[in-house]
Amino acid sequence: MQRDATMPLETSLSQMLSSSDFGNFFGISQEVQDLVWRNLTEKEGNSVAYISMEIGADPDVYSPLAKKLRDLQVTESSQSNIQGFLKKIFYGPGKIPNYSGGLGILAGDTLKSFADCHLPVVAVSLLYRHGYFSQIVDSQLGQLSQRVDWNPEDTPGLYLLRDPQQPEKPLHIEVPFLNEYDQETVATAQVWMKIEVSEALDFFIPELLLDFFLPETPALIRNAAKQLYDSESSMVKALQRRMLGTGILPVLQALGITSRTFHLNEQHGVVVAMQLIAEELYRTLKANDLACATNAQILTAASTVAQRIVYTIHTPVKAGHDRFDKSLYAGISHKSCQRILDLLARDDDNPHTYNFTNFAMQVNRSANSVSRLHRDVTHKQFPQFADKITAITNGVHHLTWISDARAAVFDTIPELQGWRQDPGVFKTVAQLKNNQEFRSALLDAWRKDTHILFDFVNTMLRQHRSQMTQTWIDPPNYYSSLIDHITKLNPDIFTIGFARRFSTYKRADLIFHDIDKLADIFVSNNWPVNFFFAGKAHPADEPGKTVIRLILGHQEELHKKSKGLANLIFIPNYDMAIAKMLVAGVHAWLNSPKRPLEASGTSGMKAAMNGVPNISIMDGWWAEGHHNGETGWKFGHEGNVSIENLSESREELLYKEDSNSFYNLLPSVLEDFYRDRTHSAFLDKGIMNLCRNIPIFNTHRMAAEYLKKYDLQLPAEIKTKMQSFAQLYSSDS
Repeated sequence: MQRDATMPLETSLSQMLSSSDFGNFFGISQEVQDLVWRNLTEKEGNSVAYISMEIGADPDVYSPLAKKLRDLQVTESSQSNIQGFLKKIFYGPGKIPNYSGGLGILAGDTLKSFADCHLPVVAVSLLYRHGYFSQIVDSQLGQLSQRVDWNPEDTPGLYLLRDPQQPEKPLHIEVPFLNEYDQETVATAQVWMKIEVSEALDFFIPELLLDFFLPETPALIRNAAKQLYDSESSMVKALQRRMLGTGILPVLQALGITSRTFHLNEQHGVVVAMQLIAEELYRTLKANDLACATNAQILTAASTVAQRIVYTIHTPVKAGHDRFDKSLYAGISHKSCQRILDLLARDDDNPHTYNFTNFAMQVNRSANSVSRLHRDVTHKQFPQFADKITAITNGVHHLTWISDARAAVFDTIPELQGWRQDPGVFKTVAQLKNNQEFRSALLDAWRKDTHILFDFVNTMLRQHRSQMTQTWIDPPNYYSSLIDHITKLNPDIFTIGFARRFSTYKRADLIFHDIDKLADIFVSNNWPVNFFFAGKAHPADEPGKTVIRLILGHQEELHKKSKGLANLIFIPNYDMAIAKMLVAGVHAWLNSPKRPLEASGTSGMKAAMNGVPNISIMDGWWAEGHHNGETGWKFGHEGNVSIENLSESREELLYKEDSNSFYNLLPSVLEDFYRDRTHSAFLDKGIMNLCRNIPIFNTHRMAAEYLKKYDLQLPAEIKTKMQSFAQLYSSDS
């Protein structure tokens, strides 16, 4: 959205207002509003409903509208309706805590690219009034979970939709359920919409968030609506999946959206397939009771419905696949639903459970993994579906994760003109590898981002020191006991970053397996090193929380055995804003999962977007992003993919073998960094990350690969653009 320089500012702001039958909105013109809604409601159903249990898109990390207003130097308006929107944008909450980690942030990045690429997509998820959880870390107790309270009413870009028949009331949908007494009941949800606007403000993706936390909703269901991935019971977990899956068709119908294709971002929303199968049976049998349907008729209906579903599987780890005891599910679903599940969600290894991953694998026209290596693993896990399982390697939204300092450099480089719209432009960076002006500007930007990160961490450490006397929390960092008002961590010291969910297979503590051997590397060569760690463990994941305690327990030992050369810092309450500082500010990014349990991993891609090299196990995306060492370093076991290698037991996580491999590699990495003040070897790998990895591991390219699965009819201009993104990389090759 470009503003005419001669246009009064208030007039320009007024053109950012739009309305529909469901409310008033700010940040998009009426023309854009009408275009998006026309695409989603046309009778041919030429659009996609993207279904995800979580969506991570915090406005304090990426907001094209806020950026536009800052560029216009607008912070207030004389128009009261616009002033209300501006107040939210500049003073409202910067977080929407409805994501737990990589899966949700990937969903948010995907939708941002859909918006930038002008694709007809609507997203559906749940709104959780208590978010995921806020993480407090105590050096003795480890992770402590605290409830998050947030106000969607005050959050910029989030709107409570109105009922077209009664505009003074919120739009409500009703979803049939069974209650705890096996009686039919109705769950009511109100509908929030987050506008995921394109970078140019000329398109948007509506994210529909179903809010079941209402007084009229039965208590059992209302309780399940409070918190993402609530671990209170298996019943709560099953109810959350049903709330998502059974809410999809009613909300689309209420809004007049006609999407023909449903994209399941993991199997959490696969219950929608049961509804579609039931609808197909009602249509073909012309009966109100599905009890008369034969197994063959159900399977035929499922085959028809499968042509409408695209399914992405994200993990080979058992805990990532929903399984529910049949007796539990009998208490929250009709017998007709149970018949469908009996046929399509069988679990041969656990005959008393329904396996929702098996269900999703059966009822789709296309299934994909999230990296090439993960494709090979998934073929082993689901050999009966191997013929239709392809790879679409994940990406990240480059406009979200490239730092402001790096972006400012890219904006000045003629060879990178248009990089914001086309991440493929970075292929030309190879021409600049020996350009001293470019190298100097990139190094300066890197140092600026490092200083931003260290200012944040040093401030945090001082705050943790004050906690010693102000609260009952024992500071999570040993270093906090060492600092005073002068002492601080030095940004010129080599710093490794690690941040992700603390699951045991990710082996966050791997490199500290032999502290003596690690410390000797630093002492023998007088090499100082910082390790910055962050991440949450699921509140019910006791082994994952144990890993956090182990990390905290290594801090003092590492510091003393390295004679003060090595500092291990834990940053609590990891979120998108912390992630963006880390991936841009560290000197190398560490990933240490047990191969081949990391399906993809996206944090390392975000580092690569900033030219930060990875030090990683050859798992997930890094098997594709390593490029024979041009972009970083590899270590650890590189065996063939086999079912036997998928064990998650501690004794089979290869701690000794892979940590020794890291210790053998680390001296050469540190020597490269400390060889000269310009860190030329690191800068070489950084530039090659921009050249080799940005064009591949971005969500514009990923969207283009998904588009081949969607079967959409698009305007010629958009089709041509998407074809150019698809040519950047073929994941399944």
